Amino acid sequence: MADSPTSTLATIRRLLLALLVFGMAGTTAELWLMGHYEDWKQLIPFGVMALSTLAGFWHGFARTTSSASLFRLSMLLLMVAGATGSVLHYRANMEFQLEMDPTMGGMALLLKVLHAKAPPALAPGNMALLGLLGLVSTLGISRAFHKE
Repeated sequence: MADSPTSTLATIRRLLLALLVFGMAGTTAELWLMGHYEDWKQLIPFGVMALSTLAGFWHGFARTTSSASLFRLSMLLLMVAGATGSVLHYRANMEFQLEMDPTMGGMALLLKVLHAKAPPALAPGNMALLGLLGLVSTLGISRAFHKE
């Protein structure tokens, strides 16, 4: 007997949530191993990931309107933190490159900044991608389908 569309969608949502949790765990481990805890600003990703993970577990088990709302909010926060981190990393790399060569500019500066290893300018974008994955997992969830 074939699975119903509702059953298939529920399975896909659970798999997306599992991918999200594994992605956040991996990103958190990578940040820790790279020593991303030198000052309070570098601890922000850890806090956002912890909040998002807790919200994900709560939503995964409770499936209530409140859990869905907090989960969506935490995913938006993850996206904002990722975008902000990318801007901060880019600026730090740009400042460093301009200290090394104040005459650099334009495309040469952009490419040098984007290819820098520390801090990796685009790495925080991973957090934004995880947030987007979490939001996608909630697409089509109506308040009517949640028990309160």
